[in-house]
Amino acid sequence: MGTSDSPRQQPVALIAGPTASGKSDLAVRLALTLEEQGKRAVVINADSAQVYADLRVLSARPDDEEMRGIEHRLFGAWDGAQPCSAADWADAAKCEIAALHADDALPILVGGTGLYMRTLLEGIAPIPPIDPAMRDAVRALPTGEAYAALQVEDPQRAALLNSADSQRIARALEVVRSTGKSLEHWQAEKAGGIGEEITLHPLVLLPDREWLYARCDLRFARMLDMGAIAEVEALLARKLSAELPVMRAIGVQEISAYLRGEVSRDEMIASGQQATRNYAKRQYTWFRRQPPKDWPRCESQNISIGDHFASLLRG
Repeated sequence: MGTSDSPRQQPVALIAGPTASGKSDLAVRLALTLEEQGKRAVVINADSAQVYADLRVLSARPDDEEMRGIEHRLFGAWDGAQPCSAADWADAAKCEIAALHADDALPILVGGTGLYMRTLLEGIAPIPPIDPAMRDAVRALPTGEAYAALQVEDPQRAALLNSADSQRIARALEVVRSTGKSLEHWQAEKAGGIGEEITLHPLVLLPDREWLYARCDLRFARMLDMGAIAEVEALLARKLSAELPVMRAIGVQEISAYLRGEVSRDEMIASGQQATRNYAKRQYTWFRRQPPKDWPRCESQNISIGDHFASLLRG
């Protein structure tokens, strides 16, 4: 996920950070600043909720007023019935980036899904398909038993995981049992990333947490005024599988419980706000620790385009 300084490589801007941190607004401001210099820039979505057409409100997808005339791509590009994996998104993003570079335009990636960005830049591990019977057997194990097995079969991966992280434990165990090789082995074989082929201009937004959480609360309340309940009603009417990512998006389960009469409106708002804050906290931790150390971090709410993207603006 590093940056490259080769002048022969095409530039890509990247603005990352937790939900409600101001990423979308900053991306548009950057595009408008470049436009003033006679350069074309296009914003490309890198958020796993904003890819779904069904989640216009609950994903806080930018509307026409917020886009301010700047072209946006990969927003609402997937139907909720079709899961969008990190590999799916990365393939689409690579196509968009290549097309924009061919048109002498600057792609501005913006979003809060670190896995999407990592897959695009570093590539994906070529893990063979997992044997379905093996997967079912592993996922039927109690978490404690699965973790104990992983400590024996892949001790390096087990040491990296929380003993209660059932999803990651099961994934690591099914990989080593199905393929005979550890997840670490496959991850070392990553291919298809574009990180070495572009000049990346990244910025990670890590504003004050209390300020961020207050914005999360306000955002969820405003979503209800903007039609979030009707959006969930329409989604439920499609009778999609509860396992689909679109059905697990923040706000969908909380509003669904309200529509079923299981909670009051106030309880629904409180739980939706809490879920949003929890998600922002996880994103904050990921973006503070996971991106390369040379990626600039910004803790201020007042962000100067000229200060943070000076080399891009000079290009």
